[in-house]
Amino acid sequence: MTSNRPYLIRAINEWLIDNQLTPHLLVNADTEGVEVPQNFIQDGKIVLNIGPHAVEGLRVTNEEVTFLARFSGVSQLISFPVSAVLAVYARENGRGMMFNEDEDPEPDDSGPKPDARPSLKVVK
Repeated sequence: MTSNRPYLIRAINEWLIDNQLTPHLLVNADTEGVEVPQNFIQDGKIVLNIGPHAVEGLRVTNEEVTFLARFSGVSQLISFPVSAVLAVYARENGRGMMFNEDEDPEPDDSGPKPDARPSLKVVK
């Protein structure tokens, strides 16, 4: 089964924009494949404004996030795996969603076991 993280990122981003809020991503800069300006990283993380007025060509695929953004007046291509996104939220009120760093396990291509029973977990 594919990760739900990219779907949630896209949906929450759209929801925030529809409500005239400024969407931001909290990204784990230590994840392999993260290409962001190094001088804006703090404690291994970077906060990126992905609002329509701040970025150009925002693309959130099931594997990666890419866009052009200006840092200190210089346009840069930003890209990182979806798994590096730790949160998507509104700058104005903090509404959004956080993700666990270990939420996306490696895909299991072996398929369901014939004797496997479904299991449910209570979420409070």
